[in-house]
Amino acid sequence: MKKQSKIMSIILMMFALFLIVPVVADAHVTVQPDVSTTNAYEKYTVRVPVEKEINTTEIKLEVPKDVDLVSVLPMTGWDYQLEKNENDKITAVVWKANNGGIKSGEFVEFSFIGANPSKPGEVSWKALQTYQDGSVVEWVGPAGSDEPASITKIQEGDSVKPHAESSHSDHKDSNKTEADNASTNWLPIVLSVIAILLALISLLRKRK
Repeated sequence: MKKQSKIMSIILMMFALFLIVPVVADAHVTVQPDVSTTNAYEKYTVRVPVEKEINTTEIKLEVPKDVDLVSVLPMTGWDYQLEKNENDKITAVVWKANNGGIKSGEFVEFSFIGANPSKPGEVSWKALQTYQDGSVVEWVGPAGSDEPASITKIQEGDSVKPHAESSHSDHKDSNKTEADNASTNWLPIVLSVIAILLALISLLRKRK
């Protein structure tokens, strides 16, 4: 009976770790929305979480060649610089902290307006995340990799109205999707806590 109890405890512990790992691995630098429309003037948001135990002090976002960066929303505690090519096109925006940066366990969102391409397809947002110790995490890989670049799918849409002023239903759907995703991300945490509690109860019974 004691042996079975020990085996059950180990299984529950492993199950808890299995559920926790995907939640941690999902803390990537992302650009939202992940779906937009052609010719839209879209408000994009760069979400930067901190995966390490040290602060993030700089984030560089490369602007896809088919997207034109129109304007950047100023952020308290952060300065930004625009990088341009020989044709004066903005190729990247770099945010640098002037107050210590983003702490461990926190995240910050940076926003800007981008003019979408005229043809449907996908645009890839490559980002470089610099930490206080000088280490850099390069979010430039393909989907499914350890450090993927964020992708926005560009669908055929209204070429007259800017996306920020078009149908509010699109934004409601987008907000609903984000809310659903947030709820889904909490589920593994709850299940993990339950599994750990069951494992502890089993260990306590064994000691008795």
